Amino acid sequence: MTRTAQPWRRRHVLAGLAGALSAGFAATSRAAPSGKPVRVGSTLSLTGPLAPTAIIHKISGEIAVEMINKRNGFLGRPVEWLLLDDQSKPEVARSLYEKLITVDKVDLITGPYATAPILAAMGVAQRYQKFYVQNSMGIPKHLTYEMAFPATPFGSEPDKTFPKVLLDAMASTATPPKSIAILTSKFPSAQFMALGTREVAKERGLNVALYLEYEFGTRDFGAMAARVKDANADFLWVGSLGLDSNLLLEALKKLDYAPKRHFHLYPAPGPLALSPDGDLALSSTFLEPAPPFLDRPDVPELAKEYKERATKANVPYTELDAQGAGMYSQWQILEQAVNGAKSLDDKAIAQWLKKNGATTIYGKLRFDGPFNHGDPAQLVKQVQNKKWVVVWPTAFAPPGVKLIAP
Repeated sequence: MTRTAQPWRRRHVLAGLAGALSAGFAATSRAAPSGKPVRVGSTLSLTGPLAPTAIIHKISGEIAVEMINKRNGFLGRPVEWLLLDDQSKPEVARSLYEKLITVDKVDLITGPYATAPILAAMGVAQRYQKFYVQNSMGIPKHLTYEMAFPATPFGSEPDKTFPKVLLDAMASTATPPKSIAILTSKFPSAQFMALGTREVAKERGLNVALYLEYEFGTRDFGAMAARVKDANADFLWVGSLGLDSNLLLEALKKLDYAPKRHFHLYPAPGPLALSPDGDLALSSTFLEPAPPFLDRPDVPELAKEYKERATKANVPYTELDAQGAGMYSQWQILEQAVNGAKSLDDKAIAQWLKKNGATTIYGKLRFDGPFNHGDPAQLVKQVQNKKWVVVWPTAFAPPGVKLIAP
């Protein structure tokens, strides 16, 4: 590596060797994994615009690796996670995955956070014919590599299925919206979902009062806020990532304007939930740490451990959410596929998973649909009393919780 590449070499290593685990996880009657560690390499956006959300993935991934090593590791061997910082840049992710495979010579790889880095890394995985599992790819039709698998149940057409779920929720209110304003980042998955939402809204007879795109990484939302205010739609849909939503709502507040109802696609959950401007905000999810999800295996333990670690790390919102759940599901899939195939051979792992599916905190996932996807399971959540709660479909809402539509 050249000197200029040194910052990329920041890594977080979770060694699963005996004695390296925390005291709590080391205490077990089951024999600890032993032998040469199985090295798993990946990146996360530890810096850059995606960092406020990527930290959630990091914490959840650390817990998952420790839990795997508390059991039997991979094939009875401890798991070691080599984690590099892709800086929220797809081109950096691409270079780092090349390094992980050719220089670090990891046994296995897993995907980064967010669609653009995932696609960049997938190209490297395909070139070297590596098994590849990721949890936040928002454009399933681009998951064209036969050994690439999703860990989150987006389904094969989330641009169609999720807008329908969201607008069904809005239609259930006493005053369904008649107009919608759509503002979206040009980040690939956000743009993809925004276009789908626009089409579904038109099909439902809503007036699309505004459709506006902005560059990924934008921090000045003043001019866009003015456009949103002028449109004055009944429902504001924001294809946001990270802190975009907070910045937009702050810009709207300066104009003495508050959206009547507002949805945010991929916001950093803590900053939006805890902001006064985020009250009653809506977002997407697949799992929250409340009934009925607490009846699923691993969810109570993961939620408790995540809360403790997120608090120590000064993460603004310490409740487990779909971001952390997705990372945990990713490691569950890898664990089951490796041990089920009884092999570290990438093709054998992929074949086993395609045939058998996996049981995760999302339930049983299958991978026999288009682009290795199964059934969609999107939910709508809302900020109520500075906490995210599932509100739609109603069967997944905690007892006593309902969608609040001002």
